Amino acid sequence: MSGTPSNLDLAEKLKKGPDPILLTLFANRFMSVAEAMGRSLQQTAISTNIKERLDFSCALFAPDGDLVANAPFIPIHLGSMSLYDLPTEVTLISLTSDHLPRISAVKYQMNVHGPTLKEGDVLMTNSPHAGGSHLPDITIITPVFDTDSKEIIFFTASRGHHADIGGILPGSMPPTSVNIFEEGANIESFKIVDGGVFNSEGLYEYMVEKPAQYPGSSGCRNIRDVESDLKAQIAANHKGIQLIHAIVDDYGLETVQEYMYHIRANAEMSVRSLLKDVAKRAGTNILSAVDYLDDGSPIQLSVEINEDEGSAVLDFEGTGFEVRGNLNAPISVVHSAVIYCMRAMLDLDIPLNAGCLVPLTIHIPKKSLLSPSRTAAVCGGNVLTSQRIVDVVLKAFHACAASQGCTNNLTFGAGGKDKDGKNIAGWGYYETIAGGSGAGPGWHGTDGVHTHITNTRIGDVEILERRYPVMIHRFGLREGSGGVGKWHGGEGVVREIEFLEPMQVSILSERRTRQPYGLEGGGPGGLGRNTWIKKCREEDGDLDPENRVLLQREINIGGKATIWMGKGDRFQIETPGGGAWGAAEGTKKGERDHVAAWEPRGSIAERAAAQAGF
Repeated sequence: MSGTPSNLDLAEKLKKGPDPILLTLFANRFMSVAEAMGRSLQQTAISTNIKERLDFSCALFAPDGDLVANAPFIPIHLGSMSLYDLPTEVTLISLTSDHLPRISAVKYQMNVHGPTLKEGDVLMTNSPHAGGSHLPDITIITPVFDTDSKEIIFFTASRGHHADIGGILPGSMPPTSVNIFEEGANIESFKIVDGGVFNSEGLYEYMVEKPAQYPGSSGCRNIRDVESDLKAQIAANHKGIQLIHAIVDDYGLETVQEYMYHIRANAEMSVRSLLKDVAKRAGTNILSAVDYLDDGSPIQLSVEINEDEGSAVLDFEGTGFEVRGNLNAPISVVHSAVIYCMRAMLDLDIPLNAGCLVPLTIHIPKKSLLSPSRTAAVCGGNVLTSQRIVDVVLKAFHACAASQGCTNNLTFGAGGKDKDGKNIAGWGYYETIAGGSGAGPGWHGTDGVHTHITNTRIGDVEILERRYPVMIHRFGLREGSGGVGKWHGGEGVVREIEFLEPMQVSILSERRTRQPYGLEGGGPGGLGRNTWIKKCREEDGDLDPENRVLLQREINIGGKATIWMGKGDRFQIETPGGGAWGAAEGTKKGERDHVAAWEPRGSIAERAAAQAGF
């Protein structure tokens, strides 16, 4: 059923090498397909999460499930959609774990549906054990068929974060979840479109009825918005199909697929060169690092580089056991973090694709929080543990100081099951909040920015206040939170929100007890803090009727909590700063003018410029 060339044909063509002009042309053509899919999705979605916050990714995949190209969207999405398990004679990547066959979203769906896929079929999945990241991230996968042979020649895929998919709390990111059933709808494989017919009844069953069967959990609180955004993802995939057919019409299928593999080979060689250079600069081929989650769970990494081959073994042995909470990270998330780090350390503007991981062998210990069991809670692993994995990898490679190491996940909303167990329609809002990025050898950290794995926007104040019963009292930089050193860490931010009606509010965050590290003598970034500014009320028992001097209380609620906010209560989130690089040498925190600012470049900067002008 696949339109992939045979291994022998492919090997012969790769030996000849690509034409450099065509290689660049195809790299940009493939990238443009993913970018056009993203623009289509943003324009047709209705949710704040996708339309304004840009919490989505679009990508193009080979017929064997390998990532060909993606636009620079959300790094945590990319690896988990693309991890592949080709035969050992074709690839060098190897992951050791109980769940290896179930960690590639595209490959998993290929194994489930096999030759039954036909034109007009569209697949939906979000399960962490089918290549998902966490449950709110729903992936839509569409096969692309050759117009002549009717074989699959590509796949298009889009993944978007949906604000509510059910579970025990609005927003489907419960900070206190202890199993995956509390986090909402869990879908391993669902044919949302069958032969061109949209299955709305099946979608309602998966999103509303099944999650509500678990005690204490509700179904999706706003299925109409979710369904609309899913249709936008389907339309974005179809846009990609049209553009792929246009490329095939221009150059022919054989040439298109040949350069698809040349691009992957180019990424592989780039990573091999990076690994050789790292070993040379470090003066050793053995690297190691360890960092800790706020609960004390270690994430430990040792790296052994083969300087002759330009390959490496990344071994996470020594990482802590699976945790009872939701900081467990599916293997696909580990993969995403590693592929992001490899691509970020490359000083080349190449498409991120499956070739970046070919020179790597990744060992993940069984029963660890990086290889959790099927029922383990994972919503925090995708957004928090992933950041710590990035911190550990970059620390091992001595690339830069730690960034904020957190995404400061804020959710609030209404609806769900009432006291009689009936499912009440409602709504949920979710956002991640920026912090400081880490400094490096020659640059200061950036203030108030989403770092590493996230790459989303925060909710605009005007949109937030217009659509939801909240008021933003304060949103600005948190002075003094960045680490002090020769190259200063970026500052975190302060965001203070007042709630205009009673509602449930949750925060899921890290770096509240362990500071982001500095390197080469640089100081650490400041810790984050979450404060409930509560109005004193007689009905709550905290307002003294005879002494009304104390009108409000300031309560530190810790890194992970759910609070029922009363009308007029405020929530202040102070996010961590980034670590510094190098000893201070007498410089003061604000002295940055003598250093030329780091100038964003490449596809990420181009996308940001395009989004700013949209």
